[in-house]
Amino acid sequence: MSQKNNSQSSPFSRRDFLKTTTGIAIAGVLSGTAQASGSRHKHSDDSRDRWEDSDNHHSDKKFWEKISEEFILDPETTYMNIGTTGSMPRRVLNSYNDNNQIVASNPWDMQNKFGDWPHTTEMTDAIAAGFGADKDEIVISRNTTDGMVSIINGLDIHEGDVILTTHHEHVAAISPLTIAAKRYGAIVVYLEIPVYSGDNEISAQDFVDVFAQGIADAQGPVRLIAFSHITYKTGTTLPAKAICELATQHDISTLIDGAHTIGMMNVDFHDIGCDFYAGSGHKWQCGPGSTGILYVKKSSQEKLIWFINSSLGHIDSFSAQWKLQYKGNDNFPALQALTDSCKMWDKIGRDKIQEHVLDLSALCKDLLTDNRAFPFGRLYAPNIRELSSGITSFNPFYDQTDLIILTEFRDRLREETGYIIRTTDFKVQVDDNLETHALRISTHLFHNDKDVKGLVKAMAKLYRTM
Repeated sequence: MSQKNNSQSSPFSRRDFLKTTTGIAIAGVLSGTAQASGSRHKHSDDSRDRWEDSDNHHSDKKFWEKISEEFILDPETTYMNIGTTGSMPRRVLNSYNDNNQIVASNPWDMQNKFGDWPHTTEMTDAIAAGFGADKDEIVISRNTTDGMVSIINGLDIHEGDVILTTHHEHVAAISPLTIAAKRYGAIVVYLEIPVYSGDNEISAQDFVDVFAQGIADAQGPVRLIAFSHITYKTGTTLPAKAICELATQHDISTLIDGAHTIGMMNVDFHDIGCDFYAGSGHKWQCGPGSTGILYVKKSSQEKLIWFINSSLGHIDSFSAQWKLQYKGNDNFPALQALTDSCKMWDKIGRDKIQEHVLDLSALCKDLLTDNRAFPFGRLYAPNIRELSSGITSFNPFYDQTDLIILTEFRDRLREETGYIIRTTDFKVQVDDNLETHALRISTHLFHNDKDVKGLVKAMAKLYRTM
């Protein structure tokens, strides 16, 4: 059913919503968004972006407005689900389409568009510095899952080896860890990390203490610590550098799930000090699907002895980078598109993007917790700068375990007001019988204050009708 038909049949339609006093204010936001999006379709692909002529400062509203014009998002909606998938900028999308045409017309040599075999060297060289890495430490992978699986299944794991992780990990980590336990007899320990719930205080040290206790309690040698830099369940940012420092003190390897940091945060792999880092290209980095970034620390490459999805894994003369990179014929236009997006982020300034994203996230959290429309509302993403991210998890309802009403709220929010967010679920404590559910909101570089204020007003209006 189309959005138009949904609005006509709903007792609380988009049209009625915009007639209300509160709706009028949001209508201005939606109108502004539509106008901006509409102008994107008219914006010519100049050799120089309009935002390049602006003062590159995160507080410059005009600068971020020009950035938003680089995206062709549907003007009838306000997309705030980047944690699931992002949107390619216009210039990246156009180059991607052009490169697909080149491959289709010249499949043998691809007009030498992507350099010499294995056709990714120039790409990794171009983006490594933006992530604080050397050029031979970066692999353009298929996604976070591909990176996590490649590393976990590439390590020399033995029976009785202990792997520490958390109870808020994605299946991209859980699945290969489970296989490692079944195949090699490894012991996987799911540590209970602190979960913010609005009425408790948590700090970065609390997370470090959890891993320190896990090392102390381990019933065997701890070979690997695997954890999410930002948990996809609540949007909490873990103190990755401090956890890696702890691991180094105990000679333990570290693998970080960075699905939600690549493209959102100003990540420096060398500074973090991890051995391995796997991230997504299609989420906050706004590249095409089935792309990702995998970092393998130079001094840790010898720790990989198996290359399970490589066409070169059996050839000792090739580097670990090439073995991890080469899987036969690849989607080179997609890999180049991710590279182009990374270069655009570098030009904007990853530090500026991070500050903009965190500013919007803080505003969102403040508005949700201060809004009297949500007397039972509970925030699960800490509004503490060092533990925050562009993800805000919040449940406005009294029963925090009721998925049915939360799903209805999410769907009606999209159908009736055009705001697109998603739901998430997690256990506050590892042995909870019931899952806690929350709405998950993503704020990114193409959003502004009006988008966030409009979302919260729309949520408050819908909440009162339910």
